[in-house]
Amino acid sequence: MRRDAPIHSWPGSYYINNEKRWESGTLSLTRTMVRFISSQSKECLSSFRLSRIMEIKMESSSFIFSTLTVLEEGNVKHWFGSLKPNRVAVFNVLEHFWRERLLSPTSEARGAECHPSKGRELINLVVGTQRRLEDTGRVLSHQGEQFDNLMQGLEKIDSDLGVADKLLSELESPSWWPFGKLPWKTQQEAKAEDAAKAAAAISAGKVSSRSKVITSIPAVLSKGGDSDLKPGCLLVLVSSLEVRDTNCHLLHRFERNEIDEIRVHSPYEITVRQRFIGKPDICYRFLSAKMPEAMSVLEMQYKKKMELTSEYAAFKATPLSSPSDKEGTNWNEGLMQRCQDTELPVEVPAGELSQLQVQVLQPSVSQAEAQELKQIKMSEECF
Repeated sequence: MRRDAPIHSWPGSYYINNEKRWESGTLSLTRTMVRFISSQSKECLSSFRLSRIMEIKMESSSFIFSTLTVLEEGNVKHWFGSLKPNRVAVFNVLEHFWRERLLSPTSEARGAECHPSKGRELINLVVGTQRRLEDTGRVLSHQGEQFDNLMQGLEKIDSDLGVADKLLSELESPSWWPFGKLPWKTQQEAKAEDAAKAAAAISAGKVSSRSKVITSIPAVLSKGGDSDLKPGCLLVLVSSLEVRDTNCHLLHRFERNEIDEIRVHSPYEITVRQRFIGKPDICYRFLSAKMPEAMSVLEMQYKKKMELTSEYAAFKATPLSSPSDKEGTNWNEGLMQRCQDTELPVEVPAGELSQLQVQVLQPSVSQAEAQELKQIKMSEECF
């Protein structure tokens, strides 16, 4: 069976519930699937679509063994452990692609899989968000206590600074000097004020032209050879690339003329490198479900510096969807699904016309799904 090339893979172990044991192997993420392949038998022990995921969590097994769990529709829970480099990096990548697919599924994902109803996707997203808000509430409560203690310390510092400022004012203009401020102090203030004005004028001119953002995409990133992928974002500006964390704090800025190489590992993963003589290079690796949107801009701005790797060639050689990718679905049904997704007319045999009409007239959100969403909303309001 020919399968999609993996976007990312991690060595680890999978818990086989029927046999009550762990099996070592490789966890891989493709365009539409999550798979675990045994390293001994080379068999696929677990395989499920991103669209069927309801929740991704970091938990503990037997109280001490750190694991990553994925809850699939039908209340099927998958346990992954001993993940390298660590379970946090794997969690960040899986959650990124899962949430990006739910929030804005691309035509590529729609063509490669038969996804559930919009109502079910919305329910899964709301339930996951609700649980995340509960965890965030507990963290914020703890941080609130720390913030109160911090404010008390700042008030004391502010009081001490007020006393120090008063003493400095008396030293700068002593009572025995009859002409106001001391002459050397006046000259220093004048020079500092002129320098501040000049710097402000220069920076204002630069900011107006250099800070224009062309595109911004969420991503999971790592610096240098570090394989610990963390969430953040990549900003493509007119004259630079900016790396920011989840709080929009600037981690690094690649000026356009300072970028030496952009290696494309797949349509979803790139590496940006800035070389130096006598000190280590600055290198960031970006993995994003929205990378194809930024790729066209990068190709225009950095065409001569972009390099396609052998990984990219292998990834593009794999078809976006093939008959073998349709578990339990034949080629004609796959073609019918893609035609319905793209809203293109398709010839249908007379005997299948009524079935097609039923599929077209089926609402995006059923009454049961709407009622379930209503109950979730009422519980949030009570909370």
